[in-house]
Amino acid sequence: MTESMEDSRLMRQIAERDASALELLYDRYERAVYSFAYRIVGDPMTAEETVQELFLRVWNNAERYDASQGKLTTWMFAITRNIAVDMLRRKSKGAAATSVEHETLAAYADEDTNTEEEVQRKWEGTRIKEALSQLNGDQQQVIESIYYAGLTQQEVSSRFGIPLGTVKSRVRLAMRQLQKLLADAELHPDAGREGIHP
Repeated sequence: MTESMEDSRLMRQIAERDASALELLYDRYERAVYSFAYRIVGDPMTAEETVQELFLRVWNNAERYDASQGKLTTWMFAITRNIAVDMLRRKSKGAAATSVEHETLAAYADEDTNTEEEVQRKWEGTRIKEALSQLNGDQQQVIESIYYAGLTQQEVSSRFGIPLGTVKSRVRLAMRQLQKLLADAELHPDAGREGIHP
């Protein structure tokens, strides 16, 4: 299987909320993306924030990637560049935080989105929150800090006095646990829906 075919398969799995696929993608491209981001922002912390934001957006928008439009790396680096530029703009004095990233996403806009898909997306979001609530306290702390509060792994390490390596391992273990929980929920979909209220 070629690398581009493998990348496309990973993106399909990520679109289906497979956390292990995201982890594989992260392991494959994190260093290259970090180096690329660092060349733009010139700051390790901002480069790490850029990487985290990229993979968060990949997780939330994987279905928008269209392999016929180009290689995955091209798509990821385009978004990385835009995130990095956005971060530089936000950090510059008085600059308006105009998001150029949306321009890239708009190029891959899903014209077929409908109400049913939106309801499904919200349902999946609820499933993820329910799965998060089943993680142990340490794992919840790092995942919520990174993916909801927007902290970098380094910031989580500093804020909670946890070694950076421990933060990374907690993220990795949490992603694996989420994968298992979401797979279980897939096998028993009605169990989770009972707890959802409009």
